[in-house]
Amino acid sequence: MPVFTPDQLIAEVNPVLESQEPGQTLWISETGGLTQFGALIEVLQPGCRSSIKHWHSDEDEMIYALVGEVTVVEGTRETVMRPGDVATFRAGVQVGHFLENRSSSPTRCLVVGTRAAVDRITYPEHDRICLRDRSQPEDIWTDTTGRPADSPY
Repeated sequence: MPVFTPDQLIAEVNPVLESQEPGQTLWISETGGLTQFGALIEVLQPGCRSSIKHWHSDEDEMIYALVGEVTVVEGTRETVMRPGDVATFRAGVQVGHFLENRSSSPTRCLVVGTRAAVDRITYPEHDRICLRDRSQPEDIWTDTTGRPADSPY
């Protein structure tokens, strides 16, 4: 059973315009070579979002608040999460969601999701769809009519 310390986690640093400190994605699943589900710790600086509003056709997601307060936006509903709170997003539910740190301190959340062989990620406020086929090296981006389009990121 491999055990990894925090300094061994694969880290992505996400520069943030609104903050002098970057956000971070600390990959647990990639560090351990897991393929059936994704697991990470998302560190959001004050004023930052985890992503733009989206929903998945074939992948479930779960968020567990570890440190600080973070707001979950799902559709038009906003809910503040505190340490120990959990949010779940079922595959195929056509309501977009994201996390936003509206507090004055960094937040940390454990994020876990299934890894479907194929997933369609819809970004309803950006007229974009990401077609993810894990057997292919790159995602394919289209608008909602199916025409090729750039990533909204």
